[in-house]
Amino acid sequence: MVSQVKSKKRVTDHGEVFTSEREVNAMLDLVKQETERIDSRFLEPACGNGNFLVEVLRRKLSIVEAKYKKSQLEFERYAVVAISSIYGVDILDDNARECRERLFKIFNEQYTRLYKAKCKEDCRTSVRFLLNRNILWGDALDFTNPETKKPIVFSEWSAINGSMLKRRDYVFKFLVEQTHQFSMFNDEGNAGAIDEPIKDYPLMHFLKLADYVAD
Repeated sequence: MVSQVKSKKRVTDHGEVFTSEREVNAMLDLVKQETERIDSRFLEPACGNGNFLVEVLRRKLSIVEAKYKKSQLEFERYAVVAISSIYGVDILDDNARECRERLFKIFNEQYTRLYKAKCKEDCRTSVRFLLNRNILWGDALDFTNPETKKPIVFSEWSAINGSMLKRRDYVFKFLVEQTHQFSMFNDEGNAGAIDEPIKDYPLMHFLKLADYVAD
């Protein structure tokens, strides 16, 4: 059984108690259809080390495998889309880092099992890049990084023309203030009620996402 508490001090200082696997699954089953949509976006504003996001990714990747495993390129493309749709924020840096590692491990174990020596490092690198952009160390109450106090900025990823992804960056605070609570992007893939991103990037092939300037 996985512990729901790392330490008494963390509970006292941050109210940190992780949700159990049974509770996670029961809650996600309430929105089961969305958890099985490859491109449906999920944000966990206090993600801890990723218990909710891990299960969301498992469900999405099971759909990707069932539909696309016969074509490695299609599996890679839709796995990247699934991962690009998952967002998390946690006030503790070690939790955010652990969450990224858990999510990467789930993807990588499935990817390696399916394609073994044919796996592409470019695909793994793109997944790492997405997780570094989507799972952030930050305070979801004041919308800033606890150390730098810079605003939290999330990237919206939209699949375009098959293998291309479009990236647009938005300030998290404005997304929350001008959309339904923690529903960052609407079903059409646009930031709700927000006209302009703070940065708009050129299209990039899904296997070359790390070629975006790191910022």
